[in-house]
Amino acid sequence: TGEIGLKDGPFDQAQFHQPQGLALSADGRTLYIADTENHAVRAADLEHGTVTTLAGTGRQARNFQPNGPARQVDLSSPWDLALVGTQLFIASAGTHQIWVMDLAARRVKVHAGTGRELRIDGPNASAAFAQPSGLASDGGRLFVADSEISTIRIVETRANGRTSTLAGSGGLFDFGATDGRGESARFQHPLGVALHGDVLFVADTFNHLIRRVDLKTQEVSTWLGTGKPDLGTAAQIGLFEPGGISIAGNQLYIADTNHHRILAVDIPTKRVRLIDVRLPASRPGP
Repeated sequence: TGEIGLKDGPFDQAQFHQPQGLALSADGRTLYIADTENHAVRAADLEHGTVTTLAGTGRQARNFQPNGPARQVDLSSPWDLALVGTQLFIASAGTHQIWVMDLAARRVKVHAGTGRELRIDGPNASAAFAQPSGLASDGGRLFVADSEISTIRIVETRANGRTSTLAGSGGLFDFGATDGRGESARFQHPLGVALHGDVLFVADTFNHLIRRVDLKTQEVSTWLGTGKPDLGTAAQIGLFEPGGISIAGNQLYIADTNHHRILAVDIPTKRVRLIDVRLPASRPGP
């Protein structure tokens, strides 16, 4: 409807509050939505045109060890989602953790993180994050844009798995725009990640760049953008705080947030095109 709220129902009546991340079911029929400011996870039935709330109460969580029925568990600023089988992983930015919803059992629990705002690697149960905001997965691993510490983390999806650092300093005040390998590289508040084979693309938001991480070597390089918040040119595109990114085939889609546009980049050639987004006409008033 364009109105703010936590309201289920037909597409033209449903309401959200600053939704951020998305995940699509394997059959393409259900779009899962991180409804960030409603502290909820929603599901859009793309066949029937309806929205339902899957997890959350609308209240912000104060519990760092949730384990219960999804509709009875408070969430805290869910920022992104990643679907692995019937497990829907949630970047719980508000509690500095990774949570998971079992879609079959309709239950939510913590997958990784204690809730402390730090970089701590090790077993998932004792790991620590700082505002995890972006997720991508190859099935066995989650790649996490750990925004407040400007670092890219890896979280194993298996029960009792481990958390490690892929690239970045891990420090709350140690950020920059430096290419390099592993922890020598620097980012500044990355918000989005997208996986393409052995390459992880990163929306390096406050650096106004798209970065590339080689998963085999941990080498980080600057891939797209001028580093300045201007439009740039067709030959050298500029970005202004890019947020969400996703991949379909060989196309990288970029939410160029403060330029209010969506870009599609052909990964092999880096050719950029602007996606023409047309909003539906507003409904007539009473």
